[in-house]
Amino acid sequence: MDRVGVRELRQNLSVYVRKVKQGESFIVTERGREVARLTPTPAADADLAYLVDRLGARAPEASLLALCGDPVAEAPAARSEQIISDLREERL
Repeated sequence: MDRVGVRELRQNLSVYVRKVKQGESFIVTERGREVARLTPTPAADADLAYLVDRLGARAPEASLLALCGDPVAEAPAARSEQIISDLREERL
């Protein structure tokens, strides 16, 4: 990983951003000491890939919502008058 000073980075930021987009990473230094790392943003599924590759997790085979069904579609249809009436009876 290459090192770049804060002053150099500030003066040529667009150059370094372009390199990061191409996959390079940089250690940002200030007076010779590391203060930050400039790396490409990981892909959205990078966390899942890490869990599968490195920790032996299994990738999901289906959507959790698909397995549970649609809770709104399965809810019994109740009239609003009946619901209000039931709530009033509970308070008395």
